[in-house]
Amino acid sequence: MMCAITAARRGKRVLLLELSNKLGKKILMSGGGRCNFTNLEVNADNFICNNPHFVKSALSQYTQWDFIAWVSQNEIPYHEKSLGQLFCDHSAKDIVKMLLDACNDSGVEIKLNCEVTKVERDNEFKVSTNSHHYQSHALVVASGGLSIPTLGGASGYGYRLAQQFDLKVNATAAALVPFTLSGQWHELSQALSGVSLHVNASVPSKGFEESMLFTHRGLSGPAMLQLSSYWNLGEEIVIDLMPSHDSAAILLQAKHNNPKFTVSMVLSEYLPRSLVQALYYRWWRREAGAERRLNDYKDSELVELGQLLNSWKLVPSGTEGYRTAEVTSGGVDVGAISSKTMQVKHIEGLYFIGEVLDVTGQLGGYNFQWAWSSGYVAGAHL
Repeated sequence: MMCAITAARRGKRVLLLELSNKLGKKILMSGGGRCNFTNLEVNADNFICNNPHFVKSALSQYTQWDFIAWVSQNEIPYHEKSLGQLFCDHSAKDIVKMLLDACNDSGVEIKLNCEVTKVERDNEFKVSTNSHHYQSHALVVASGGLSIPTLGGASGYGYRLAQQFDLKVNATAAALVPFTLSGQWHELSQALSGVSLHVNASVPSKGFEESMLFTHRGLSGPAMLQLSSYWNLGEEIVIDLMPSHDSAAILLQAKHNNPKFTVSMVLSEYLPRSLVQALYYRWWRREAGAERRLNDYKDSELVELGQLLNSWKLVPSGTEGYRTAEVTSGGVDVGAISSKTMQVKHIEGLYFIGEVLDVTGQLGGYNFQWAWSSGYVAGAHL
C-alpha cells in the first residue's frame, strides 16, 4: 500500500492487485493486534542482507520519523513498549485504516481476491489474473514471503516471477520463529510451558539479551525469535539463564554463608521456582526426594552447576516453520536491485520491495519500517 499511495500522490495511475480478501492482514495480526509499526532506533545493523549497505538509502529516504509523523497526523495514539518498539494504544486497525484512507484519497484502485497467473513484458508489462488482463509501464512486486500461510498471501509467486526475469533468488527459511526441541529438552520445555525469564542467548554469529518463553514445543519469546534469524539447522545455541550474575560464585558464597540452604533455596531468588525445580530433577538428573544441603556438595560440583546455568548448551531440532514465523529470510537477491529506487537494474519499470527481497529485519518493528521505506522509494521513483 505504501508504494501505491506514494505513486498515486505523484499523479500516477495505480492499480493494486491483492491475492487475499482483505488488505493489511499481516498488520492486523502483528504485535498481538496492536502492530509494532516501527522503532525509534533504525539503522542498517537491524537488518540481515548479503549487502549490509543496501538498506541504507531507502531507510534514509523514508525514515521512522516520517512514518511516526504520519501516524501522529492521523491522531493515532501509540506508546513505546520496550527497546524503542512503537505499538498502537488501541488496535492495529488504526494503521490499516490510515493506509486504506490514503489509498482512497489518492485514487488507488484496489482489486481483492486477485491471483496473478502470468506476467509478460515487451514494450509494457502484461499482467494476467484470474479475472482480467492489465497493461502497465511499471510493475512493482510486493508479494511478501512464505510466512504465516493461513493469512492467504504467502504464495511465493514473487520468487517465481523474479526467476522468470532471470533474477537470483536466495534460499528462503522461516525467521523470527520459535525453536522446537526433542528428547530431554522437549520434556523440560513441556514441563515448563508458559514460564518466561530474562536470558542472554547466542549462536556463534549473534547474541541477544531479552526474554525467553518455554512452550509445549520448545523455546520462544523475543530472545529466541531474534536468534532464529541467525541460526542454522544443527547449530548449537548457548543460553545464559542468569545474565549479569556469576552463578558459581553465588552458589559458593551461599555455601559459605548458609551451608544448610539447598540449591533451590538459593537459585529461587534469581530464577522462577518452577524452573529451578525442573532443572534440578530433569536436567541435573537427581532422583526425587529431599535435596542435599549446600555443605554436602563439593565446591567443584557447585562450580559445574553454576557453569551450566550461565552456559546452557543445546541443539534445537528445528523451528516451528513458516506456520508461525513472523517473516521469511532469503528471497530476491539485492545485487540486481537499485538501492536508490528499488528498480531491477537491467529491467526498466520492474521493482521489488518489502519482504520478497532478501532483507530481513530483527524483531521490533524493523520489518514494517522496511516495508514503509522500500515502498515509498519505489513509489517515489517509478
